[in-house]
Amino acid sequence: MPGDYVRMRQSSLRRIQSDSGENMEHRVRVTMTDGVADVRLSRPEKMNALDKAMFEALVETGSRLVSQPGLRAVVISGEGRAFCAGLDMGRFAQMAGPEGGGTTAANELRLGTRSHGIANSSQYAVLVWQDIPVPVIAAVHGVAFGGGFQLTLGADMRFVAPDTRMSVMELKWGLVPDMAGMLLMPRLVRGDVIRELTFSGRVFSGTEAFAMGFATRVCEDPYPAALAFAREIAGKSPHAVRAGKRLMEVMEAGDPAAILRAESREQVQLLGSANQKEAVVANLEKRAPNFADVEPGG
Repeated sequence: MPGDYVRMRQSSLRRIQSDSGENMEHRVRVTMTDGVADVRLSRPEKMNALDKAMFEALVETGSRLVSQPGLRAVVISGEGRAFCAGLDMGRFAQMAGPEGGGTTAANELRLGTRSHGIANSSQYAVLVWQDIPVPVIAAVHGVAFGGGFQLTLGADMRFVAPDTRMSVMELKWGLVPDMAGMLLMPRLVRGDVIRELTFSGRVFSGTEAFAMGFATRVCEDPYPAALAFAREIAGKSPHAVRAGKRLMEVMEAGDPAAILRAESREQVQLLGSANQKEAVVANLEKRAPNFADVEPGG
């Protein structure tokens, strides 16, 4: 049930935050400026394809940002010619070899294990961006195929170049989407659209993605546009922004009573708080607000 999903995700966060290791082979680079985390997939020579090290780096990076002090917004993008070309071609070559994709038992152990709350590790490479308590914007250019497309779904918003090529490509390789795509796609588009894209594996543009509902904005250059919007978010009350993201997660669970309770609960915490008073005074005085940051774990 959706409500159970939200509760299980929230209850698993403390365990997840302690699981991250070293950033494998520097697959992901992060810089922080004025509360905005600029997260860059950094394997441009392979169009940021997903290998074991990239999966581990995504999980580690996202898990650290969950409790990053002073964090106000996140932008995730890819270096070089693409956002992410999907699963590394070397992995597909292994599947075609004598050992194939591994035994059923081995695959069940690798994919069936719930290593991160309700998810396995590859699913959590996508879902971790939803667990970050501030808005996450994916800046998407070049290609976002297969697992790369599913990675965009983990963000709260997707700024996409009009000529970006995207695809739910797994059936081309005899597979199905298994990086939380089936959980996240229905939040954005109709079921028949998901079926058509999944069964055809066809490539569609950023402009078409916007028409379907996958893209939030179409931008000629999505990276600076996403950074500019992230900075705009960073200038707002961090307590209200985080409350808004929590409300969005409850909203997507679809329980009307829970949504209404959550609205009231979040508003009670904000009304009369220091940052709420500062927002009012700054607006009345026509000046930039000076907000206090959220305490770690808040």
